[in-house]
Amino acid sequence: MDPRWIPPHGPSIRPHDSPPSIPHSRPAPGPAPAEAAPAPPAPGVAIGPGAGSSPGAGHGPGADVASASSAARGRCGTCTWSCASPSRRRARRLRGRARWSCAARAGAAAELRLDAHPSLAVTAGQELPVESRPFASYGSALHIALPQPPRAGQLLTLLIDYEAGEGPGVCWLSPEQTAGKQKPYMYTQGQAVLNRSFFPCFDTPSVKFTYSATVKVPEGFTAVMSATSWEKQKDNTFVFKMSQPIPSYLIALVVGDIVSADVGPRSRVWAEPCLIEAAKKEYDGVIEEFLVVGEKLFGPYVWGRYDILFMPPSFPFGGMENPCLTFVTPCLLAGDRSLVDVIIHEISHSWFGNLVTNATWGEFWLNEGFTMYAQRRITTEVYGLPYTCLEAATGRALLRQHMDATGEDHPLNKLRVVIEPGINPDDTYNETPYEKGYCFVSYLAHLVGNQSKFDAFLQAYVNRFKFQSITADDTLGFFLEYFPELKEKGVDSIPGFEFDRWLNTPGWPPYLPDLSPGQQLMRPADELAELWAADSLNMEAIEAVDITGWRTYQLVYFLDQVLQKSPLPEGNLKRLSKMYPKISKAQNAELRLRWCQIILKNNLEAEYSKVKDFLHSQGKQKYTLPLYRAMWGGSEATRALAMETFSATAPQLHVNVQNYVKKILGLAAAEA
Repeated sequence: MDPRWIPPHGPSIRPHDSPPSIPHSRPAPGPAPAEAAPAPPAPGVAIGPGAGSSPGAGHGPGADVASASSAARGRCGTCTWSCASPSRRRARRLRGRARWSCAARAGAAAELRLDAHPSLAVTAGQELPVESRPFASYGSALHIALPQPPRAGQLLTLLIDYEAGEGPGVCWLSPEQTAGKQKPYMYTQGQAVLNRSFFPCFDTPSVKFTYSATVKVPEGFTAVMSATSWEKQKDNTFVFKMSQPIPSYLIALVVGDIVSADVGPRSRVWAEPCLIEAAKKEYDGVIEEFLVVGEKLFGPYVWGRYDILFMPPSFPFGGMENPCLTFVTPCLLAGDRSLVDVIIHEISHSWFGNLVTNATWGEFWLNEGFTMYAQRRITTEVYGLPYTCLEAATGRALLRQHMDATGEDHPLNKLRVVIEPGINPDDTYNETPYEKGYCFVSYLAHLVGNQSKFDAFLQAYVNRFKFQSITADDTLGFFLEYFPELKEKGVDSIPGFEFDRWLNTPGWPPYLPDLSPGQQLMRPADELAELWAADSLNMEAIEAVDITGWRTYQLVYFLDQVLQKSPLPEGNLKRLSKMYPKISKAQNAELRLRWCQIILKNNLEAEYSKVKDFLHSQGKQKYTLPLYRAMWGGSEATRALAMETFSATAPQLHVNVQNYVKKILGLAAAEA
């Protein structure tokens, strides 16, 4: 069924003289008494005296070359925003109104600049001159002329009516791209610089602000956002408020046929109706355990709720840590809880990334390196050190593969990446900020020499910089301030391990944390892989190894070793497949990916259908692209399989993934 989109009925913004006081709780969805909407302000751009700004909101240190906005010239307080689904005449267009409250700084010019995108249009009827100018391939600059330069500290309110279309941050899915295949779906993805195509904003992590939003959607659809409060009003209008200051990239909206189910005292899962029971079964009682451990290690969880939204299968990412509402791939629904620990990474962002944020994308490692360390601290508390070390070993292997592919001296293999003007921060994404960043944080813990003392430092670090955007200089300065005895020893300049070298020199990490406790899990997997790679199979030795108790990463490690040793001697893989249905028939996506890679590397044509089935079931970039590379780099049969599978699945893939696959198959160049 193709539902008709209905036009908005009087989108308006509730005027307020100061940001509302919003409780940290998130009420359960449900109808709320409707309020009479005041007459909307005149359309277009207007600016006038404001009356307040949000406590804690501010500007971060250092210039962000990826933002065209005049963020450094003022203190952004709050954004009030309203939008409605597109009308029939304007398919895949979102009509909205953004209201920014800002405080001017000394010396501010008679102009404000916001980040925008060519796909975003400011509508007619402006009270102030507005001009969109080119900025970079990923966005444009919205120049708004003021009647006169504002006074230092003057509070301004900027009102902008606009329409957003099919920009890179606003994803419109056809029914075929959803799990239910019945209704369309829309979601936004802000990281890193995509939300400027969603609404005009200060699209830089150095600016944090509170927001409130009113979203009207067609009947039969539900809207959810990354917000601390949520309520449904009449006419299928949803009202959201984020009471904590966040950067623009963490604002996220979904409109679709979605429902929810409680899975803990402060958590629920959201999904399409056909997935909700599987989601509830997989995560019931799980999230709270991880949150409690995180709070013990890093301090209070300040966001109120922690909900998970299982996205349609075409969602190209593993997860996005939007506060209060993490977006995740449905690939996590393995059916046996074997992938529930993947959510620990996104939960860890609640402290590192969302609460303490990198001021620019050139220091992305501050978000991801600390999050990897936090994730592995929680994993150690829940599952034990050997399992954490095994998981970390798989991460180190990914870093090794990346650096072997790019060359260790590649400038992206620094922690502090120099992003030149015009370069899209998304194009700098790789394993380095995650795994090399993890090694640097582990090195800081090594310098302290006591885990409980370093845990205490992390709590103090979060408390010191919460709701702020910072640089590595802030982080390392606080580290030396917190441990004056280490500062006195000059640990920041130990030859070969200088902090400056960590930040500004590309290459392999100068320090690697000890992962030897993982050997007790790796050794059996190594030995079993060796047995299966032998020309003559020793079935007695193979049958003596019981893999029924192996957790996901031990099985992943085993399959990685089998893949490295492939192609196996004739007939070995068929016997392995028959002996281990836990692997060859797994619904766990991490195992399915590796099993498909092994099938292709060994030209096991009898199981090519498993490759097709996996690619039909999901569109996650991390899984999809390696399999197309493997097929296209293989035999005539695997190349034919690639073309056949892509022809059948292309309509259900995200447009970016479609373009990347086309490039692999030689069909077209990847689009920017």
